Amino acid sequence: MKVVENLKRINQQINEACQKVNRSIKEVTLIAVTKYVSIERAEEALDAGIINLGENRDDSLLEKWEVLQDKPIWHYIGTLQTRKVKNIIEKVEYIHSLDRESLAEEINKRANKKIKCLVQVNVSGEESKHGLSIEEAMPFIESLSKFENIVVDGLMTMAPFTNDEQILRDCFRRLNRLREQIQKLNLEFAPCTHLSMGMSNDFAIAIEEGATMIRIGTALVGEED
Repeated sequence: MKVVENLKRINQQINEACQKVNRSIKEVTLIAVTKYVSIERAEEALDAGIINLGENRDDSLLEKWEVLQDKPIWHYIGTLQTRKVKNIIEKVEYIHSLDRESLAEEINKRANKKIKCLVQVNVSGEESKHGLSIEEAMPFIESLSKFENIVVDGLMTMAPFTNDEQILRDCFRRLNRLREQIQKLNLEFAPCTHLSMGMSNDFAIAIEEGATMIRIGTALVGEED
């Protein structure tokens, strides 16, 4: 199925989720996750009107960058190795996976402008997932005040892969509560505007629980690799 047809269906679902909780569709940024598709498929997403693309490997991002350059807004959404920061730092607008001080130091050192970072939180506590625990997140964010090139623009999480709606809602609500706690501190370097949560299988629930960024791959651009 073409991206434009998938997009029409997904936009309808986004709109329905927003209406349920009296939110505006303008509050939700759709990120097309293009990590498993070709440059041609990514171009198809841009042609369909999607402007935010997400990649989780530096080599895949750089390959697409060579062709697409700065046409899209690039989001780095995967685990970022410290040694790979230099490869992507001038290409991306957002990094969704800040989870340790060594990574913050490298981002700060390599950046020539303020980089919008989302702190990755492992809300579910699953060993298979990266990120800080809920308890670790606040002290970590406060420790980032010394890095002049980092703006903590939000939080990111990956919910458990389950059909249990209550488990999903609990995960998303806990991240939203954490964001509210951070916002109350009025930290200039950490406005914590965004909640990056929700993927192909659970984005509607994530929107109902406050997501401002949803990361959709398979349901939107498919899977080719």
